[in-house]
Amino acid sequence: MKKSLIALAFGTLGLGIAEFVMMGILPDVAHDMHVSIAEAGHLISAYALGVCVGAPLLVLARKFPLKHILLALVCLIMLGNCCAAAAPNYWLKRAAAVTSYWLLMGARFISGLPHGAYFGVGSIVAEKLAAKGKGTEAVAIMVAGMTIANLFGVPLGTFLSTAVSWRVTFLLVGVWGMVILYCIWRWVPQVEGLPDTGFKGQFRFLKSPAPWLLIFATMLGNGGVFCWYSYISPLLTHLSGFAVDKISGLMVLAGIGMVVGNLVSGRLSDRFSPGRVAASVQSLTFLLLILIFFFAHIPLLSVVLMCFCTASLFALSSPQQVLLLRFSKGGELLGAASAQVAFNLGNAIGAFAGGLPLEAGMSYRYTALVGAPFALVGFILLVIFYRKYEKPEWVAIQGE
Repeated sequence: MKKSLIALAFGTLGLGIAEFVMMGILPDVAHDMHVSIAEAGHLISAYALGVCVGAPLLVLARKFPLKHILLALVCLIMLGNCCAAAAPNYWLKRAAAVTSYWLLMGARFISGLPHGAYFGVGSIVAEKLAAKGKGTEAVAIMVAGMTIANLFGVPLGTFLSTAVSWRVTFLLVGVWGMVILYCIWRWVPQVEGLPDTGFKGQFRFLKSPAPWLLIFATMLGNGGVFCWYSYISPLLTHLSGFAVDKISGLMVLAGIGMVVGNLVSGRLSDRFSPGRVAASVQSLTFLLLILIFFFAHIPLLSVVLMCFCTASLFALSSPQQVLLLRFSKGGELLGAASAQVAFNLGNAIGAFAGGLPLEAGMSYRYTALVGAPFALVGFILLVIFYRKYEKPEWVAIQGE
């Protein structure tokens, strides 16, 4: 395995911790900031907003070398998380506490700015560094950092928040940024830049239906999973019957599913084509959500289905990332970054839609049922994309 790809994976590891750890430390942050859990939840939205804003801004850096862009983005990761760790905390005055809350909100927004951009530039660099015919596998190695973050980083961050302070968690990501910075500087070579098609040229690929099919398939497919996964902890305790102290171990199993799904799909995509693999996995996701609705009350089945569903979630990530890169000629930076924008929009939509049946007093099993139609539409869009756009191109490549 190339050191350059490991360096890129170190970056997605830091981003993964920064994005997902907030879900585990919300009570501690809410307590320190003198806000409700619901208000603290807006800090998750602030990060997602940063992702959506930062990705399109990447076109402004199109003339710079790709390695230099990566180094600048890592500096932004360090800045955002260090600012979050240093956000002032006031215990006596409500007005001061509110000010502190908004400063933390701003820090989370800054932390999210480099997320989509890093994935976009990193995907381009990974594919350029890959051996012939191994592009998707190389991107999967880069994305593996995100899955490892869910497996080890998020539980560690949650533990540090409980044992010491939630600030230590963000400080850890900031310090890890120094490691990322060194590894990229030392291990990632200068790669050939992209041709400058001008500012308007960066958006020209959006005139084709192909990238839009991929963007909406990513958004809806991930949204379907997050209808259920956003409420996985209460589902496992209230419906499946697991004790609260077992949840951390079960989340590790979910993380293992993510790691395996990501790496396996990377290899399969290079063999059978990314679009074909993505459509197949998306159909499996739809079926898994239906099965979760019917069998989540059975503890063992609930865990098995959870692991398969988290595996399918990240099995989609690398193929969709590569496809958006390949079908955004002239605007590769924006195209590759748009996958993460779609992913984060899916997170937000899924969390909102999955909460609707709960607000109506229905069982946690209905979160999966709400998510199933999203996954089904995502599957249909991927099938249309594969048959109309990727299959003819893949057949031509295989025939050469």
